[in-house]
Amino acid sequence: MPTDTAPTSPAPLWRPAPERIADARLTAFHAFAADRYGAPTPRAGDPAADYAALHRWSVTELDAFWRAIADWFRVAFRTPYTAALADPAMPGARWFPGATLNYAEHALRTADDPARADTPALLRIDERLAPEAVSWAELRRLTASLAAALRDLGVRPGDRVGGYLPNVPEAVVALLATAAVGAVWTSCAPDFGARAVLDRLQQVEPVVLIAVDGYRYGGKVHDRAGTVAELRRGLPTLRAVVHVPLLGSAPPEGALAWDDLTGGDAPPVYDAVPFDHPLWVLYSSGTTGLPKAIVHSQGGILLEHLKQIGLHCDLGPGDRLFWYTSTGWMMWNFLVSALLTGTTAVLYDGSPAHPSTDVQWRVAERTGATLLGTSASYVMACAKAGVRPGRDLDLSATRCVATTGSPLPPDGFRWLHEEAGADLWIASVSGGTDVCSCFAGAVPTLPVHTGELQAPGLGTALAAWSPEGEPLVGAVGELVVTAPMPSMPIRFWNDPGDTRYLDSYFAMYPGVWRHGDWTTLTAHGGVVIHGRSDSTLNRQGVRMGSADLYETVERLPEIRESLVVGVEEPGGGYWMPLFVRLADGAVLDDALRERVRTAIRAELSPRHVPDEIVQVPALPHTLTGKRLEVPVKRLLQGAALAEAVNPGSVDDPELLRFYERLARERAAVSGADYSE
Repeated sequence: MPTDTAPTSPAPLWRPAPERIADARLTAFHAFAADRYGAPTPRAGDPAADYAALHRWSVTELDAFWRAIADWFRVAFRTPYTAALADPAMPGARWFPGATLNYAEHALRTADDPARADTPALLRIDERLAPEAVSWAELRRLTASLAAALRDLGVRPGDRVGGYLPNVPEAVVALLATAAVGAVWTSCAPDFGARAVLDRLQQVEPVVLIAVDGYRYGGKVHDRAGTVAELRRGLPTLRAVVHVPLLGSAPPEGALAWDDLTGGDAPPVYDAVPFDHPLWVLYSSGTTGLPKAIVHSQGGILLEHLKQIGLHCDLGPGDRLFWYTSTGWMMWNFLVSALLTGTTAVLYDGSPAHPSTDVQWRVAERTGATLLGTSASYVMACAKAGVRPGRDLDLSATRCVATTGSPLPPDGFRWLHEEAGADLWIASVSGGTDVCSCFAGAVPTLPVHTGELQAPGLGTALAAWSPEGEPLVGAVGELVVTAPMPSMPIRFWNDPGDTRYLDSYFAMYPGVWRHGDWTTLTAHGGVVIHGRSDSTLNRQGVRMGSADLYETVERLPEIRESLVVGVEEPGGGYWMPLFVRLADGAVLDDALRERVRTAIRAELSPRHVPDEIVQVPALPHTLTGKRLEVPVKRLLQGAALAEAVNPGSVDDPELLRFYERLARERAAVSGADYSE
């Protein structure tokens, strides 16, 4: 059982000013919910107690809370609902039975406001850093035209439409048009190879594919004509292929031209669908098999994203959301949902660090982003590169920097506070593709503690549990959610009997969502994420998340990136190697090895000093940038490459052969038999 407690700051790193708390949309919502739906009355001058009370109400009175969210955000139900939550059982909770609505209608309703119709709904920007606006009125026209064309092609509610597109306005139009028809959207980024795309799209059998001819990244042009041709051959259910000419090429034979389908002026038509009607399919990384095809509902995503973006991110009309992402990651879907609150979505199509490390900060400056969303690894790369955005750039429009993808280390909090802005709201958030949202993170009325997420989200019954199912405070436990959320998957596609769905979340604690992260809930209400519980480091009965070790090791300037695994060996042994990618010019000599060991021993635990420190030229990641801890562990335990990992899910599969060879070499020396 985990016993490590999470480090906390003795005092907050940052507190929101009183006027910021007073102006927060969360503050206004609290008063509204107290007045109309029975939420606790806010106390004057005690925002921490107010949020704790509001959160407690939101997870114990789920029906009232989600009715309040729907009312506050003026959700347009075409037919009324009989209850917000008719059945709270997990899995299978029934939300808003009887209700019908349409996600795209809500995303585009700002276009109905004459005062805002010609203001930017989207800001497109690439590595040239010259923003181009798409107005609300034009976005609605493009969406309506494409939706009409999809209907003419025979696309009906429930049909699947696939996208092979970068983060550009055409992708947003395609998603919204698909939703307007009541069809189901699914997308992959064009840096995915054909095998990775087919592993995903073949499961859902799309009837239309909207594909780009290529894209620009890192100052180079990447042609994708050959890949698209391979996708067409591998998707026999396709009735049509739509060609998006980002590189200016003509449509291949049999493909339809994007401009022909979006050049009209059809009136907007939004099919009313049931609350639990599928909106999109997202995919897990698929590192050890076919990616899970995760289905989310129109209504569940609509309400969850209104809550997250409108209340937790505190964004609305006049604000601009920039999150560095690709169309193959859930954060792109989240970014598009900025439109639901009347917020402008900033679409950056390019490298995260080209032509210079500070490019994401420059995008925020050029677009006037209210919130910059990025990764913890990008923040740490900026710190190591000596980037000083607060000094060198005008970030006066940026109120918040949010990070996700992996836990933001304490040094990352301190660097942002010191180098990006002392009055910057730092929001480390954690959630997952599984719910396409956050379990914990941004709260505009609360202080920020170094190394912590501010609090669990409203409507999210977050807890840390022991293996026996006992709740823990101040100690590491499994991250669980004990009550349903409307954006939990309605099912997995291609999952007879819901076998994979049940095994993924409900096998350990029946009736309770177990997410697979180690977490600590602090005494003052904060949340610390320690990494994946399925890649736990267990030395002499003491468990530690890998994220804690990375934070310590990568603080050393010589270490660019690291990966650690704990390998249970035949005969009861336990081997814990640390693989390191060094910074340019660094050398892994005995002195550096000893500095690594000393840092881990002093800051974490003597038990978790690695058995070996091994230099590698690069580390393998999933296509969305996450370290491949579990596949590497399986390779080191002797699994064949084809059994340990799906190569189509990896950014560079050849990097994995090093670990396969290392396992063979160790087995030859020790005589160990890993097949037992």
